[in-house]
Amino acid sequence: MRSKLSLLGIGSLLLALFAPVLFAHGVAGGDADYLERIEGVHFIPLMYLGAKHMVTGYDHLLFLAGVIFFLYRLKDVALYVTLFAVGHSVTLLFGVLAGIHANAYIVDAIIGLSVVYKAFENIGGFARLGMKFDTRAAVLLFGFAHGFGLSTKLQDLSLSADGLVPNMIAFNIGVEMGQFAALALILIAFNIWRRSTSFVRSAYATNVVIMALGFALFGYQMTGYWLA
Repeated sequence: MRSKLSLLGIGSLLLALFAPVLFAHGVAGGDADYLERIEGVHFIPLMYLGAKHMVTGYDHLLFLAGVIFFLYRLKDVALYVTLFAVGHSVTLLFGVLAGIHANAYIVDAIIGLSVVYKAFENIGGFARLGMKFDTRAAVLLFGFAHGFGLSTKLQDLSLSADGLVPNMIAFNIGVEMGQFAALALILIAFNIWRRSTSFVRSAYATNVVIMALGFALFGYQMTGYWLA
């Protein structure tokens, strides 16, 4: 019990300390200026920006951490990550290239709920309520939401039509490369942690913290929507 309370306390402290940074996540600042200035194909720089976005994408990484939390076989990890990547790629590319737009606050609120969903599932919440979901379909659907969230941010920028298609393909490739790099580090950390007896003792509390972060993301985005 003490270890659970400690972990919850640490999670709350981290949320309080880093919330301003986390909630500022998006394509902004120098990256946004660069994207609005370029014309023509810039394949490698766009790959770099895509990878950078994913590595710093706390919402994506929280969701993926929840997805792989109790996956021990590499083929299962590969299956779920592939489903997420497919969903993410489809809506990222289709949203930008087809000009399909939605309110960014609402989409990001759904992304926050995706984190809540996975953590709640991990602690057996749905089973206790007598509810059962196809986890593969859920990961794919939330992958669509995560990709659409990024596409709404890109559509807020004045992107040149010259080279847009190859540039967006490059950006998406970078996003997936960044995702796999970040996921590899998460997997290494999980595998080390799973060798310790503290994993079983702390798994429930850790997922409660992840769920709390998801609710915080949801609340922040909905507040932005109502105040916009």
